[in-house]
Amino acid sequence: MDLVNSAIGLQQAQTMAEVQMRVARKILDNEQMQGDAAVKLIEAASQGAMKAGDSLVAAATGLGGCVDTYA
Repeated sequence: MDLVNSAIGLQQAQTMAEVQMRVARKILDNEQMQGDAAVKLIEAASQGAMKAGDSLVAAATGLGGCVDTYA
């Protein structure tokens, strides 16, 4: 019976190890998605700031305020 208990214990240990690996993989995948989302958020914020800066420069310099229609 000791051999049977050892075999059962080994199988349970292998199953638990597999479950732990899958849980760890899921956690890493979630962290990767959160990191990607943070990068996209930072990129979007910097693009918005650049566009807002361009608008402010155009307004301050009068750029686009007058159109030259002479040919």
